[in-house]
Amino acid sequence: MSSESSEKETFRGLLMLVGGMAGTVIIAVIAAISISPHKSVVVDEAAVDQRIAPVGQVTIAAATGGAGVVRTGEQLYQAACTACHATGAAGAPKLGDNAAWAPRLAQGLSGLLKSVTNGKNAMPPKGGADASELELARAIVYMANKSGGSLKEPAAPAEK
Repeated sequence: MSSESSEKETFRGLLMLVGGMAGTVIIAVIAAISISPHKSVVVDEAAVDQRIAPVGQVTIAAATGGAGVVRTGEQLYQAACTACHATGAAGAPKLGDNAAWAPRLAQGLSGLLKSVTNGKNAMPPKGGADASELELARAIVYMANKSGGSLKEPAAPAEK
């Protein structure tokens, strides 16, 4: 009889354990339901778009001098040439490096202007700038004269 009572005690303990677990699960489900919102949330798409819109925008455009304004050689150098000629990127002769500029200066202004206009090695035509021939020539003279040259800056065309 003692084994029969031991089995009853074990069965009763198992029932209590299962009942306790079921009660815990029921309480957890009720708590989860009461915490979560019961109503559906209406999303204002325009408000969301406004909140996540970028703060700023970057636009990359060619350097231009504006309507009728002819830039100086230094201005065009700062706007378009400095990225490569200040650092020597892609084999560009650095501003002030007389040894690197010496063989180029031997070509004269017309030879240098032809190289810049058509592009040479890694340099794109016109150095990637939206510049007139006069502005390009002025930038060449500026860089050449800062690098051991003595080129004469071309004059602006006479106004009509």
